[in-house]
Order: sequence, then C-alpha cells, then structure tokens
Amino acid sequence: MLIEELDQIAPLQSHLIHLWHQQEAKAEGIGLLGLVAQQNLMNYSLWHEEDLARAPNEPDSTIAQVKRNIDGFNQRRNDLIEKLDEELIRLLTQQGASLPNQAPLNSETPGSMIDRMSILALKVYHMQEQAERQDAGEEHRFKATEKLRILRVQRQDLNSCLKILLNEVLAQTRQFKIYRQFKMYNDPSLNPKIYGTR
Repeated sequence: MLIEELDQIAPLQSHLIHLWHQQEAKAEGIGLLGLVAQQNLMNYSLWHEEDLARAPNEPDSTIAQVKRNIDGFNQRRNDLIEKLDEELIRLLTQQGASLPNQAPLNSETPGSMIDRMSILALKVYHMQEQAERQDAGEEHRFKATEKLRILRVQRQDLNSCLKILLNEVLAQTRQFKIYRQFKMYNDPSLNPKIYGTR
C-alpha cells in the first residue's frame, strides 16, 4: 500500500545515511523505496563532493575532477527525482487516482519533496555531528543543537506535506505533473562549449 510505503521514506533515508558513514555507500531495492535509496545516494555523494570542492589545500586538478563528479551526481539526482514522480503516478493510478485531472495543480512534485527530505536528512546527520563535537567550544555546540532542532522540525513538516499531497491526489482534490529538467549543460548536443569543440 502506497501510504504505508510513504511512512518508510524518512526512516529509510536516515538509516542509509548513518549506514553509509560506516561502510561502502550503495543503494539496493526495487520499486518506490529502491528509487528513494538511489536518489538518497546521489545526495549523499553530492554532499561529500561539495565538501571536497571547498577544501583549501586541494590542487586545482583535484577540484576540477570534483566539479565534474558533482555534475554527474547532480544529473543522476535530477533523473531520479523524475523517476520517483513516474513511479508515484503509477502507484497512485493503481489505487484509483486519475492524472491529469481538473483538480488544482501542486507546483512541487512529490519527487522533489522526497529529494528535499533526503537533503534535510543529511543536514540533520551532519549537524548532529557538530552538536556533539568535542574539539569545538560550548557556544558552537549550543548553536548547532538549536539548528538541529529546527532542521528536524522542517523535515517532519515536509514529510507531513508529502503525505497530505498524495492523500489529496488519491481524493482527486489536488494533482501534480512531472516537470522535466532538460539540463542543457550536461547534454553534448545542447552545450555549445561541448559541441563547439568537435
């Protein structure tokens, strides 16, 4: 049942982020939760590449490769947001929803909301680390603890909004569409800096 799977998304994201910080990061599974895991892995990979991109002592050649890695992870992240929306439409249709319909349109898709929940799970994990840092001062830990509280509330609110949206879609009182990203800079046929060098 879709609503039961929705209840597993936030705990799965958090669990995988904790696990991946202790062992090799890999995403497994099929269906909606398998896609959630894959999409979460892209955000996890992006997070750590973004950290490396800001390391002051890394050589330019390393930073250039990191930036290319970021482009690749970001493209796959966006592709997986669209796949999440496709899978949710399939599941909602199986449960009687009709899309598109005449209901008001939601501007943000469920896939985008799941993506934001994943990013918030990463922020919660890393802010928790800061709140517990023994080599930082008490003021640093206090500020991090307050930020952690806010991040947890934001993630809970977003999780609630996701459930509300999908229940409204099932009730035919709200709808969403898949919004294709059409990232031009990663497409060799659309980026003039790539096709112009051939």
